[in-house]
Amino acid sequence: MKKVRTDFLFAQPSFASGFARTLDLWGVLDDYNISVTTLEADEKAIAADWLVVGQDIADAIRNESELNAA
Repeated sequence: MKKVRTDFLFAQPSFASGFARTLDLWGVLDDYNISVTTLEADEKAIAADWLVVGQDIADAIRNESELNAA
């Protein structure tokens, strides 16, 4: 099962861009993932939150069934 990430609003920089940010005193390299509207960003965030809740429930069921099988 693929894990859902809830940090989609934040850019995932590489090591090189992270190092470059330490030298970027004026914030030129700041980069963020954007949504067209705030409603779209909220919808994505709420959907991702519920997917994570579902994953947590599935993980709990799987762990419980493994404990009962042992």
